[in-house]
Amino acid sequence: MDAEGFGELLQQAEQLAAETEAVSELPHVERNLQEIQQAGERLRSRTLTRTSQDAADVKASILLGSRGLDIFHISQRLESLSAATTFEPLEPVKDTDIQGFLKNERDNALLSAIEESRRRTFLLAEEYHRESMLVQWEQVKQRVLHTLLGAGEDALDFSQDMEPSFVSEVTAPGRSALDSVEVAYGRQIYIFNEKIVNGHIQPSLGDLCASVADSLDDKNVSELWLMVKQMSDVLLVPAKDTLKSRTSVEMQMAFVRQALSFLENSYKNYTMVTVFGNLHQAHLGGVPGTYQLVRSFLNIKLPGPLPGMQDGEIEGHPVWAVIYYCLRCGDLNAAMQVVNRVQHQLGDFKSWFQEYMNSPDRRLSPTSENKLRLHYRRALRNSADPYKRAVYCLIGKCDISDNHGEVADKTEDYLWLKLNQVCFDDDGSSSPQDRLTLPQLQKQLLEDYGESHFSASQQPFLYFQVLFLTAQFEAAIAFLFRVERLRSHAVHVALVLYELRLLLKSSGQSAQLLSQEPGDPPMVRRLNFIRLLMLYTRKFESTDPREALQYFYFLRNEKDSQGENMFMRCVSELVIESREVSHTLSLWEGEKKKPRAAVHRGVIDKFAGDTRAIISKVALEAENKGLFEEAVKLYELAKNPDKVLELMNRLLSPVIAQVSAPQSNKERLKNSAVAIAERVSLSGIAGDKTIDGTFYLLLDLMTFFDEYHAGHVMERLKLLPLSQDSVEERVAAFRNFSDEVRPPSPGPAPSPPPPPRQRLTPPSASAGSTQPVRGAAGHHEHPVHAVQAPEGGAGGHAGPAAEDPGGQRHGEQMLLCTAFTSFGRKVFYCIFYRRPYWIILQLFLFLIN
Repeated sequence: MDAEGFGELLQQAEQLAAETEAVSELPHVERNLQEIQQAGERLRSRTLTRTSQDAADVKASILLGSRGLDIFHISQRLESLSAATTFEPLEPVKDTDIQGFLKNERDNALLSAIEESRRRTFLLAEEYHRESMLVQWEQVKQRVLHTLLGAGEDALDFSQDMEPSFVSEVTAPGRSALDSVEVAYGRQIYIFNEKIVNGHIQPSLGDLCASVADSLDDKNVSELWLMVKQMSDVLLVPAKDTLKSRTSVEMQMAFVRQALSFLENSYKNYTMVTVFGNLHQAHLGGVPGTYQLVRSFLNIKLPGPLPGMQDGEIEGHPVWAVIYYCLRCGDLNAAMQVVNRVQHQLGDFKSWFQEYMNSPDRRLSPTSENKLRLHYRRALRNSADPYKRAVYCLIGKCDISDNHGEVADKTEDYLWLKLNQVCFDDDGSSSPQDRLTLPQLQKQLLEDYGESHFSASQQPFLYFQVLFLTAQFEAAIAFLFRVERLRSHAVHVALVLYELRLLLKSSGQSAQLLSQEPGDPPMVRRLNFIRLLMLYTRKFESTDPREALQYFYFLRNEKDSQGENMFMRCVSELVIESREVSHTLSLWEGEKKKPRAAVHRGVIDKFAGDTRAIISKVALEAENKGLFEEAVKLYELAKNPDKVLELMNRLLSPVIAQVSAPQSNKERLKNSAVAIAERVSLSGIAGDKTIDGTFYLLLDLMTFFDEYHAGHVMERLKLLPLSQDSVEERVAAFRNFSDEVRPPSPGPAPSPPPPPRQRLTPPSASAGSTQPVRGAAGHHEHPVHAVQAPEGGAGGHAGPAAEDPGGQRHGEQMLLCTAFTSFGRKVFYCIFYRRPYWIILQLFLFLIN
């Protein structure tokens, strides 16, 4: 059977193969059993993966569908989303479809415009964000810088040395933050302000500050102030616009002349020191003068012959070297003396030099200048004699690109050469390489070279000199101010220029220390003078407020952005921060009964006639900052009693019930309140009745609580029991009192005289103990004690003891209470002077009942 089965199976397979071969559309499968098994496994795994994915989708649909989410629509929306990050142009259509082509072009144009707008928007947003970050970072840097500049090294010195004040004999507590240099400068500022305030002739602030340099024995500081005096010694033209005056040609020419004069005098002094320090080598002799000085100086500087020197020698030294050093010392006559002695060797130079000497602005005529420059370019540009090239460049103001390093080996020499080449008139005949203007020189020194070229951190005086001698006063001051040890010099140089109307100030207080404003000429910088002074005084205004006030007086004509006077603003901030009310502002002092006779005059009084506006502003600032005690003093100085009492009420209210202790807040406020009450009552100034009544009521309450907490008066009287244990003793002692003290029957207590001020009305007592009885209008309400007499006894008298064993004791207690209502009340009233005593009465009644 098995054979038949296999045979039949083989026959069916062959038949199936024949049928398959008849169908040519189906491909032939040529695989062995192993390949078929592998293919089957792959199909099986693919089916299982799809099935598991479908099962996961089904589970997700069930979970999300139970929450009310439509999975089908969400899937469609997700599939419809495009991951494209940019707008893409539409697909082009066939060339024959005109409508489709036009529509596609229109859509492409719109999409391109949208994409371009989107791109520009993002670029602008990024640019604005970057600019905003830069501005914020710059502000942060400025705040950090100002904080560092405001806190000096002395602020960390905790030594106990006391620095005396130069303004007043009364010094602020604690160590002064001023060093010896700042004290010396401050003394001169005080003298200067005193002359102005008292109406005397205004002294020279530059001379006063220069005297400080003489006392310091510092050569660099002395030269600094000599330079400041030299540069500020120009013809000042009265002008409201400092910028217009500073940028005028006449003023700039004057600055250059003064700078050249300073450099020439300094070099002449240097040659004299060198010669007299080496007399043996100098061989000084002949007729005293610049020529003999230069000859002796060259004996030291140029002891031997130099190669490349032209046009011979004079007394053993190169001709052009002698001429150059005579010019360097500023003596044109000595240079002319040399030219006359060797004129046959110099050609046309003598005529050019004579014209140069006789010119008021040290400038040749255009014709002579062109001839000299032509001769220089043809014959001297490549000359081996550096002194000859330097002299020709000085006289003809040509070849400004040559720094003449062989001759001008120092910064001062280079600066002198360049200042001699500066031109102010533009006649159009000079080529760019032969024309140097003052703004060009300023830009070259400040921006092109800068601090790093001149090693400003190691040589701050040199860099200050470079900037100051080129009329860059503001940049020089700002640089020197950044050096901690030289900050005081920079501030006082700024004060000198400010008083001479030579300082260019920033228009806004929020500007940087050194800034350039729109509309200003190139290379014009402005100094934030207000910020400079405030940063300088920040170091010592808390320890030396009176000295800081002297500097603030220079701001009396300055306004802030809100139009407020900067002097008043700085004074208000100074008083609040330093708490120096009594020393800075006027303050009443002396005998209490003479409130207006004895007045301590503050430092501010000499700077302003009527200080009430300043004091009122300071008081308002103090009140806004919560400094009520300082505000009370200030409002009293400003003669505003309502505000004084109003603030005192706010101060007294929280402390009236506290226990008074020496040097406590309550004790201090109480003394102040009593003094204010006496001054107000003696002044006769009528204020608001409500505020006045509240103030006196708070004083009464404070006095009552003080007596209540003390308790010494009643303890010394030994009349009333002050504790539960002393009740029996006081009752027994009460029997021994005389009839005057212990009346036989209770009677109505006489009413005391009405108080002249606000009274304190006691609250109603508990039922059956006391009840208020009102007397005449304005009188106190006095408690009348209604104690029920025992049965069988008359009102107020005790019955027999046999009928009532406790009657005698109760009667004694009632009698003691009755006596207290008559006599004790009088004693209390006399002792306390209309002070409320109803609380002690209630306490006593509670104890005996």
